[in-house]
Amino acid sequence: MELINMNKMNIPLIKPYINEEIKARVAEVLDSGYLTEGPVTHEFEEAFRKFIGSRHAIAVTSCTTGLEVALRCLGIGPGDEVIVPDYTYPATAAVVSIVGAHCVIVDIDPSTLLIRYDAIESAITRKTKAIIPVSLFGNPLDYNRLNDIKARHNLYIIEDAACAIGAQFEGRMVGTDADITVFSLHPRKFITTGEGGMITTSRDDWAEWMNSYKHFGMDASGSRESIHFGMVGTNYKLSNVLSAIGLGQLKDIDNLLHRRRKLADNYSQLFAGQNGIVIPSVTPGGVHSYQSYCLLVDDRDRIMHIMRQGGIEVQIGTYSLHVHDAFKNKTDFTCLGDLSGSKLAFSQCLTLPLYHDLSMEQQQDIANKLKSLFLKG
Repeated sequence: MELINMNKMNIPLIKPYINEEIKARVAEVLDSGYLTEGPVTHEFEEAFRKFIGSRHAIAVTSCTTGLEVALRCLGIGPGDEVIVPDYTYPATAAVVSIVGAHCVIVDIDPSTLLIRYDAIESAITRKTKAIIPVSLFGNPLDYNRLNDIKARHNLYIIEDAACAIGAQFEGRMVGTDADITVFSLHPRKFITTGEGGMITTSRDDWAEWMNSYKHFGMDASGSRESIHFGMVGTNYKLSNVLSAIGLGQLKDIDNLLHRRRKLADNYSQLFAGQNGIVIPSVTPGGVHSYQSYCLLVDDRDRIMHIMRQGGIEVQIGTYSLHVHDAFKNKTDFTCLGDLSGSKLAFSQCLTLPLYHDLSMEQQQDIANKLKSLFLKG
């Protein structure tokens, strides 16, 4: 991948939303001396839970570790199969291997960039225990179709909603439909803690298990003197320091989402009807969160290089797993079908700058530059 000199970028891909109030909240935590997970993290979890509308929200060190915890909570491991899309960040598939299960990789629909529901059906065997669909870039999944598959085949749905904070399907927030949903709080996300993740679920017993597992297997229901370790767990706690950042951003999430959607709509108007550019579709009945604004373009790599040279940071969408050596191990991974949708997305998807204080004038500059490359050929 081409290396990017951030110092030369007049328009970066993303900027984290960090205001003076957030800085002050972090300083309060530093001054308190209570830096590990504690009351600020719990306040962040509660605020996140209320925003999503879930029964539980559990903060963890990353979306990746959150997906791992979800799989372990559901007892998924050796002898089980889990279906994931080919077009996603490697973590989606890697966690399946990490817990000892077999990962079955299927194609995506290039019109939405989401997993193909018919490909899920074709991949199900008697060993299939779960699906990890991805609400990629903030485009929500069709839960009418997923819930039908789940009911007919008695499967779990663990949603990789890394990019989908604030997305909705038929009026319901992403994070309320799946058995377990996991969000990312990485710096590329518009609600970020630097590194971190958040798990949501409606099941009390699962939430209790996941909370215990991320605290070394601790049962912390009593006093410190009566702590009991009921199982072997690990340390996936999110610190008060990082939670203070996320809590401050979450306070302004409605305004941030409104701004992103307004900018995304403006991009769509600027590129409407342009030859050589395809705007991916939003799931019918869905409301996109526009964590990323992506286009499918001809000759993507040439365009990406020229845009970067001109000081505009653009990026690929994500990865087509089957082309990477890590996922060619047939012991842990099986790729089904020709994966043509994923191949197309991997070669053509271009992510444009999108952040809270990006101006419409800057968007016009980006659009003019990009469209000029098609006129020149």
